[in-house]
Amino acid sequence: MARIAAVAPALPAFVYSQSEITEMIGSLVTQDPSKRAVLARLHGSSSVDTRHLVMPIEKYLDPQTFSETNGMFIEVAADLAEESLRAALDASGLEPADIDYLMFTSVTGISAPSIDGLLVARLGLRPDVKRVPMYGLGCVAGAAGIARGNDYPAGHPEGVAALIAVELCSLTFQRDDDSMANLVATGLFGDGAGAVIMVGDERAKRMPVTGPDVVDTRSQLYPDTEDVIGFNASETGFRIVLTARVGEIVERHFGDDVDAFLESNGCSIASIDRWVAHPGGPRVLEAFAHSLELDDGELDISWASLARVGNLSSVSVLHILADSLASGHEAGDRTLLFALGPGISGELVLLRWPS
Repeated sequence: MARIAAVAPALPAFVYSQSEITEMIGSLVTQDPSKRAVLARLHGSSSVDTRHLVMPIEKYLDPQTFSETNGMFIEVAADLAEESLRAALDASGLEPADIDYLMFTSVTGISAPSIDGLLVARLGLRPDVKRVPMYGLGCVAGAAGIARGNDYPAGHPEGVAALIAVELCSLTFQRDDDSMANLVATGLFGDGAGAVIMVGDERAKRMPVTGPDVVDTRSQLYPDTEDVIGFNASETGFRIVLTARVGEIVERHFGDDVDAFLESNGCSIASIDRWVAHPGGPRVLEAFAHSLELDDGELDISWASLARVGNLSSVSVLHILADSLASGHEAGDRTLLFALGPGISGELVLLRWPS
């Protein structure tokens, strides 16, 4: 079992209202007045109020090649990764050299060496740190990273694991793409980063309780859903794949899967005190609430994050977890953190606050 010692979010400096973003990109996506109207309607119903971007909004007017946007990804992702990991280390009272196991995840850019490798010298990490870069998990990767981060301290009770997630979704923006998937995506996704520090049982005994224990995790891959959500590579970068079937998959399977997972841990939906749900969008959050038969307001923290920063892909659950931790917990409180991503794959993480 691992304990979450700290969670630290980070956001780019440029922040804009949803209406500003809608106005800016409308003419870049389509010249068709009817499609422009659809875009405005979709953006207006996205439940997103503001989003952070890696560039000033006017810079998105300039055409850029995939090489240019990916170069910016490497530069900015390294900066945001460093910022979030330093903040998480400060909050946990640990030093960079304490990290034994470092995971990095993103689906909005590529780098070799990977971003985690670039951080070793920048932060003073040990040269023998075990690095695990992950690509392709998409929105589920924040939850999956916590689950895989739990695996390391389970075998290393004195060990320290760190997860960094960075998603710069605005750099995947596709001009002249008036597909329904792109119209929806341009109204949902924002840019951000987050870091998590996890420690093994023995080290946790010598540290103040600042976060919950990971009780158990479960992964789920739904067959024949490969074409529901994801990215396709193209000459201009990553093109979004996004369909309405995400909500349908949630409605059909998610409640039963959560029931089975919680039952195996001696609890139930009624015994969960907090829910940290990935805010895939309004339809997805509504499907989560309906499939779990939750009362009104139980996913408010996820709705609030969606409004404030949009869907940050893998980063979102880390920001929402940070918000949940900041709001205060009592000993014994249980939280279920979960997300879905390309595959469709799901990840469930059961957390409990220690005495």
